[in-house]
Amino acid sequence: MIKKLIIGVLTLGVLYIVIASALMYTTAHKKPISNPDYIMVLGAKVKGKVPSLALKYRLQVAAKYAKKHPNIPIILTGGQGKDELITEAEAGRRFLVNEGIEESRLILEDQSTSTFENFEFAKKQADIKGKKGVIVSNNFHLYRSSIIAKRLGYDMHPLAAKTPDVVKVKVVVREYAAIIKTFLFDRAK
Repeated sequence: MIKKLIIGVLTLGVLYIVIASALMYTTAHKKPISNPDYIMVLGAKVKGKVPSLALKYRLQVAAKYAKKHPNIPIILTGGQGKDELITEAEAGRRFLVNEGIEESRLILEDQSTSTFENFEFAKKQADIKGKKGVIVSNNFHLYRSSIIAKRLGYDMHPLAAKTPDVVKVKVVVREYAAIIKTFLFDRAK
């Protein structure tokens, strides 16, 4: 009996990983829309005042896309962790300004500590109701981010940045657990 239970649990686990991986892959490979009303860059770790590689990749993709859409605002999200000297949003602002993006286009949401809060708090910073947005994050993170965005009433379309090789296994494994958490707990209030 125990052997069958273990085999059943392992089978369900493998099935979940296969399905979640397929959904993460499919979401990350969608083409972004060509006529967005805004861009939102989700925050990621800052090392002192420098964007982590994950955040840097997000910002590089956002800068390239923003240059092709020069008249739309860019929402930068992310608060400040205990070991960060500036907020993730501020690190994003500095990076994009250095890339030639006009500061007047940038809207900072600098209080959030999670992906759910990125979206929840950004609504208070920008007029996005009824508008189409492009969400920029690393490829592994876009499926769950899209679920949260939809639950909070966003019309969001993914734009993938690559995931740094040095953290790929760690963040993807963590993302499998985070997807379950999102389905169980991340709800609009």
